[in-house]
Amino acid sequence: MSVDVIGLGCGCLDFLAIVPNLPELDDQVRSVQSTQQGGGEVATALVTLAKLGVSTSYLGRIGQDSAGFIIKREFEQYDVDTSHMIMESDAVSLVSAVLVDQTSGKRSIVAGSTTASEFRPADIPDGLIERAKFLHLDATSRKAALVAAERAKNAGVTVVLDADVLAYDDEIGQLVQLTDVMIASEGFSRRWTGTVNPIEALEIMRSQGPETVVLTLGEQGSLSVNQGHVIHTDAFPVEVIDTTGAGDVYHGAFIFGMLQKWTLEKTSEFASAVAAMKCTKLGGRQGIPTYDEAISFVKSRNANYF
Repeated sequence: MSVDVIGLGCGCLDFLAIVPNLPELDDQVRSVQSTQQGGGEVATALVTLAKLGVSTSYLGRIGQDSAGFIIKREFEQYDVDTSHMIMESDAVSLVSAVLVDQTSGKRSIVAGSTTASEFRPADIPDGLIERAKFLHLDATSRKAALVAAERAKNAGVTVVLDADVLAYDDEIGQLVQLTDVMIASEGFSRRWTGTVNPIEALEIMRSQGPETVVLTLGEQGSLSVNQGHVIHTDAFPVEVIDTTGAGDVYHGAFIFGMLQKWTLEKTSEFASAVAAMKCTKLGGRQGIPTYDEAISFVKSRNANYF
């Protein structure tokens, strides 16, 4: 079996609630709205791609517990292949609690912990990565990620890295060198490059291996560079309900644009639009649009590249 995009990284379950204000110590607030949805950087990017019509497969380890079965079931509801996902007996899956501020849509996250072991290099099926078009990675399961990236590079498969602030450490440098497309958060960029100047940061990161570097800036949009050409893409104004997973959705939509062989400008604009649409619903996945919905949204905003 071959798929367009293989994702190796974090898969988890999120419990989310919109609250009128964040509670103080010994305080209690009543949620305005609540839900549970799958989450995780790579996992949600794959769901985004699947909703846009791309074939995807997830590599990772989760617990064989109630949360793990929900994670697996939701993947399958979105047509993300789970045949190579490992459910580990007697292990606890990663579960997070997310409180979303009703006024701003910004959130506070209580990240859980998992007792599932890391996905190992030996867990990667023979030939799977080599038959894909893209490999999407985050900073988890580092040894497996490095082996997967090396195999992808040798096979001419494009490697995309989700570089977030939590991923920062010295070992990430090895992964950056094997990356073709690096999509970094502003927090990661500042710590990794040592500069607050985004243009300088882009060039520093690109000099370390990636051909294309994207710096996501939240409400300020994004900056992208390829072959010395820097573009700024505005964020689409929407009524924000929840920003959870916006970056993960952006990554999936950006990969979609690259699969279509769109220009960097068009790809960035499409990714920005899909991420904005996600923010209009609670959770990282409920607001992800289909391809037709995304194109209709972009055209209604008089975007330049559609």
